[in-house]
Amino acid sequence: MDLKEAMLVRHSVRSFLDKRIEGEEKEKLEAFIRSCNSESGLHMQLITEEPEAFSSLLAHYGSFRNVRNYIAVAGRDTPDLDEKCGYFGEKAVLYATTLGLDTCWVALSFSRKKTRCSLEEGEKLALVIAIGYGADKGKMHKSKSLDSVIRCEGNPPLWFTKGAKAALLAPTAMNQQKFRFTLSGDDMVKAEALFGPYSAIDLGIVKYHFEIGAGRENFHWA
Repeated sequence: MDLKEAMLVRHSVRSFLDKRIEGEEKEKLEAFIRSCNSESGLHMQLITEEPEAFSSLLAHYGSFRNVRNYIAVAGRDTPDLDEKCGYFGEKAVLYATTLGLDTCWVALSFSRKKTRCSLEEGEKLALVIAIGYGADKGKMHKSKSLDSVIRCEGNPPLWFTKGAKAALLAPTAMNQQKFRFTLSGDDMVKAEALFGPYSAIDLGIVKYHFEIGAGRENFHWA
């Protein structure tokens, strides 16, 4: 499975099987997370066989079941932290999908106090990503129209529409899809987070999807 296929088949999953993440899958995922941390300066951590973070009423109200593994998405508390967490967190999510794992971004429905991640001075836990083998494969979310999330003069090039369509496949908080891509000239793209909760994290997520769909060689970020 490549990343384009992973975008199509990956859906949010809230209920998981009693199956450990171990062996080659765990080793590959941990190595990939270390690579993302090295590239981004984040401090993402894979936490396994730890049910306490999802043992509260918050998790119950969020309809989470049997979450024993999660990726803690954390880093230095800088102005661009949320966008970086979204971008590199989604890199980890789609890579996990290629390994046969299921995921769900979680900003509220877990206990931050019980989350067993290590934070260094000046670091902040932004959110977590529930991960494991899903009891089901989730459902495709409803999407806005392509025209509602793009701006350009004249007919958009194919790579631009492919990028925007890939972005519409991305998970966003409450499926709000509060983002917009504007094409200037032949290859300059501006990505904007519109007003909404966690929209900066969502912007990082959709920018990664846009890059996969459009092909990074076809454009430059404004």
